Amino acid sequence: MSAIHLQTPLTKNQAKALRAGDRVLLSGTIFTARDSAHKRLINMIENNRELPFPVRDSVIYYAGPAPAPPGRPIGSVGPTTSYRMDPYTPQLLEAGLTGTIGKGTRSDEVRRAIADHGAVYFAAWGGAGALISHCVKRAEVVAFPELGPEAVYRLDVEDFPLLVVNDSIGQDYYEIVGGK
Repeated sequence: MSAIHLQTPLTKNQAKALRAGDRVLLSGTIFTARDSAHKRLINMIENNRELPFPVRDSVIYYAGPAPAPPGRPIGSVGPTTSYRMDPYTPQLLEAGLTGTIGKGTRSDEVRRAIADHGAVYFAAWGGAGALISHCVKRAEVVAFPELGPEAVYRLDVEDFPLLVVNDSIGQDYYEIVGGK
């Protein structure tokens, strides 16, 4: 099966066309955020404050990049376990977020929210952070620099390899291959 090439912003229509098991090469701008940043983003939403990046049709990558080695925009940038962001994901999807990237399974609540909002959850390859970093062409901190590697980064990526795990019709790739 060949990969589907997608460009951000990732629209709801693009997300709705994807199915669990699809291989994707994503190019464009994505944002990193982990636990601490998610907590702050939700606080901003709940207090009607403007978010530090456009959430609508965006993709958040659950990652905390390593420092950039000489001549590179970023160091190793492997995925973080996604369920840690599950308490925050439904509100971000409601705010217009279209895609998330991480590793591992999502809660039933998040899977329902993905389907309800026409979104998608992608897996990135755990343990391949150094290899994945070569897809990053530019990296810049856009929010919460005091969080260090857990700050929100804007990454410009090219052919970032992903696998669709949860799609907008409620399918879960892990269940499909696991036989559930």
